[in-house]
Amino acid sequence: MEKKDYYETLGVRRDGSQDDLKKAFRQLARKYHPDLNKGSKEAEEKFKEINEAYHVLSDPQKKAEYDNAGHAAFRPGDTSWYKPPSYDDLFRDFGLGDIFDAFYAGPGRAQSTAGADLWCEIEISLTDAFNGTNNTVEVPHMYECGTCHGSGAQQGFIRTCTTCGGSGELVSVQRGGYQNVVNIIQCPEGGGRGTVIIKPCDTCQGRGTIRRMRRIEVSIPAGVEDGQFLRIAGEGEPGRNHGPPGDLYALVHIKKHPLFERQGADLFSTTVIGRETARLGGEITVPTINGSATLKIPRESQNQTVFRLKEQGMPYLNSRWRGDLYTRVIVEVSEGLTKKQKGWKGEELVAIVALIISSAYFLLRFQQDGALTPGFLLISVVIFLICYATGWILLNVYRRK
Repeated sequence: MEKKDYYETLGVRRDGSQDDLKKAFRQLARKYHPDLNKGSKEAEEKFKEINEAYHVLSDPQKKAEYDNAGHAAFRPGDTSWYKPPSYDDLFRDFGLGDIFDAFYAGPGRAQSTAGADLWCEIEISLTDAFNGTNNTVEVPHMYECGTCHGSGAQQGFIRTCTTCGGSGELVSVQRGGYQNVVNIIQCPEGGGRGTVIIKPCDTCQGRGTIRRMRRIEVSIPAGVEDGQFLRIAGEGEPGRNHGPPGDLYALVHIKKHPLFERQGADLFSTTVIGRETARLGGEITVPTINGSATLKIPRESQNQTVFRLKEQGMPYLNSRWRGDLYTRVIVEVSEGLTKKQKGWKGEELVAIVALIISSAYFLLRFQQDGALTPGFLLISVVIFLICYATGWILLNVYRRK
């Protein structure tokens, strides 16, 4: 009987890619796999044909020989080049190992499962978030029981589950139409472990694990933000049946800083300056998250003006770049100081000038008349009051300008 063309067997074009070959083979293998067609010789022969065709066309050298000479490239009956793979390995190559492992799970070969993830909370300061730090946390962790070595049973009091044959799962195939549906459920008798405990371990009460507190060092990178989760791979619960462990997730909380508020990588602060500095300008020193910086205040700066200091904020996560620092300038206005600045020093000067003028008048008249009279004293007081009032009026007119 003449062999069917390999390309026709797989239903692909001659110029098709390797991905096309894999896709076609996977679809046909699912349809004609012997384990999904128990007792069907036709399906078994069909699976052999598509398996042989894929083995040749997926090998670049054999494909080239077949394209040049067809089936004549291989001597009839010569199958030394062909080694049929196990079904387990065959489907694992196509990402189906997790499904088809169930078909070949022998006694004691229960399905492995990954361990559960754990989480914890960490509180750090804003300075620690700027620099990055290490933090040690204690989390409850499940360890394999040292008495039963994880079996959950006393020595000699455990047997392979007869319901699932030790696989830990029950597999059923529903046939219908052009496709078959594979249903896989956990074996209820052994709880998915593939074994049945006759007498549980006294230490772990049949769980196979015991809970203890474990100290884990968490590396916190610079630039971490409040409410961010950090993943520490492999620090979760151990897996079952040699499965991979879970992960630990640390939720970061950042304490409030007395000087700075944070928005992303930018920081915001408030700086108080005097009226003279705001009016005349100058340089002031403002605190930063990692020290201090010089800020230049221009002349006639207004109250509530916001100044930006570039790259004086928080670092971006996993980056050498930093955000900015925005500082809001508050011009200091003290009521007591303002009263002195507005009136006391000026009025004191006016009073002194008025007293000098009135005293000069009094002494001049005393020298001329040679006698002290009440009239001289009264006129001197009037002159003092007139000078003081005039000076006070002129001072306030000057201040209003």
